Amino acid sequence: MNVKDGIIKEIIDLKKKKNAVILAHYYQEAAIQDVADFVGDSLGLSQEAAKTNADIIVFAGVHFMAETAKIINPTKKVLLPDLNAGCSLAESCPAGDFEKFIKQHPGHTVVTYINCSADVKTLSDIVCTSSNAVNVINSIPKDRPIIFAPDKNLGKYLIKKTGRDMLLWDGSCVVHEAFSISKLLNLAAEYPNAKIVAHPESEEVVLKTAHFIGSTAEMLKFVKEDSGKQYIVATEAGILHQMVKDAPTKELIPAPAKEDNTCACSECAYMKVNTLEKLYLCLKNETPEILIDETTRLKALIPITRMLELSGKPSSAANTL
Repeated sequence: MNVKDGIIKEIIDLKKKKNAVILAHYYQEAAIQDVADFVGDSLGLSQEAAKTNADIIVFAGVHFMAETAKIINPTKKVLLPDLNAGCSLAESCPAGDFEKFIKQHPGHTVVTYINCSADVKTLSDIVCTSSNAVNVINSIPKDRPIIFAPDKNLGKYLIKKTGRDMLLWDGSCVVHEAFSISKLLNLAAEYPNAKIVAHPESEEVVLKTAHFIGSTAEMLKFVKEDSGKQYIVATEAGILHQMVKDAPTKELIPAPAKEDNTCACSECAYMKVNTLEKLYLCLKNETPEILIDETTRLKALIPITRMLELSGKPSSAANTL
């Protein structure tokens, strides 16, 4: 048995012993995805966190995701393999600055993308993910003005998709802004039969080239079910691991990044901070643990619960807008 297999065996044994569940995002390294109990996008992971019976939740993702799991599950121990697994998008929206922004524009319904801190969620009326953002925006009465944060690219996409004139916070994801449109067009010319699939956090110029725009889960579903044979994938390269599993006969080509790197694709350095060994040590030592003060948790729970209700997960904790 090699070292990797040994670590995987230890993780599986510890999960059973401690009644733990491992939730992993599609952008995690392949070995972590393979050992996880559930792999999904932000919406799917939130839903799994809401219904788990495990005593310990190990969140193989980034900090805001683990925070969300703790907000939903205050009595469970929530662990993150590495506290340095942050998020450029979440960091682009400091809570203090965002609070000032909201006060400068009173009377708006505040919608925040789930990629934000717990403190920012406390300032929100409802949270959304890329999977349910259109439904969330459409659920708000048309006479109510909307603030959308923190992702301006997703916000612009939603304005076009819903017809709502929203006030956008100026934030973005470095991974999804890293795609080179000139390289992408060259790649599309090289593969004229390939369909471009893109995440709505990408820049507008990239989205204009796409044959399909959707969340990570929606992109996976499209590639699996579509009749095409070649796909250029414009999101974090970690998704390719699951895409290969779901559609083994199809050719998958990562969209090129602006800067040259080893894979010529766009990877999230934050997501890749987590490793299989860190996951094992996290579960073994039950640290680092995510802790949130109760006042913050209860405030942040309200917009999250509203989102889950719209996604078919009713909860008595929700308030109507």
